[in-house]
Amino acid sequence: MKSGWKTGLAVLILGGLAGSPIPSEAQAAGSPDKETPKGAVAAGVSEAGQAGAKAPSEKQGSTNQPDPGIYHIGIEDELQISVWKEPEISTTVVVRPDGMITVPLLNDVYVLGLQTTELQSLLTEKLKPFVNEPQVTIIVRGIKSRKVYVYGQVAKPGAYQLVGRKTVLEVLSESGGLSLFAKKGAIYILRNVNNQKTKLPFNYNNALKGKHPNDNFELYPNDIIVVP
Repeated sequence: MKSGWKTGLAVLILGGLAGSPIPSEAQAAGSPDKETPKGAVAAGVSEAGQAGAKAPSEKQGSTNQPDPGIYHIGIEDELQISVWKEPEISTTVVVRPDGMITVPLLNDVYVLGLQTTELQSLLTEKLKPFVNEPQVTIIVRGIKSRKVYVYGQVAKPGAYQLVGRKTVLEVLSESGGLSLFAKKGAIYILRNVNNQKTKLPFNYNNALKGKHPNDNFELYPNDIIVVP
């Protein structure tokens, strides 16, 4: 009985293998298809890349950068630090190129990019081991870090202070306006987004018409306006 059962099972297995079909194209979809045209694959990648990419105009509103109207401490800014009832700790400092300031008892403290309220909280915590219930006040004495730059065919190229909110047209006006040889249709702004320079086109004629607010968009600190 056992011998006959084994013989029958072997026949069934061999018969199944002999009748197994060759894997179809659908079954082999997980492996590279040598017959697929290379151009089709390349086109698929290109379309995916284009679908995921945003037009320069869309990037203007989604740069993940701080609001340009909110002050953040920058290099060369002058700050007055006052600690209540602690005159020997109170001091006036200028933010160094490395983003540091020097505070009595605390030595170097990194402050670049902080708001004044954030710096106040930071110094309060750092001073607690030395001062009983420290009360810290931060006063901004001078702002030199918020600048934008204008290059190319304008009357007065150079650096301009970005005090509050300013648009591209406002800064171009401060620079004396476009020269006779300026290419109005080729103006662009270079902006640092996620540590990469991003080129934002600026339509000068559309901005002058004022039909769409986005045509004359706000500038961020360290933006560079290029007028070919």
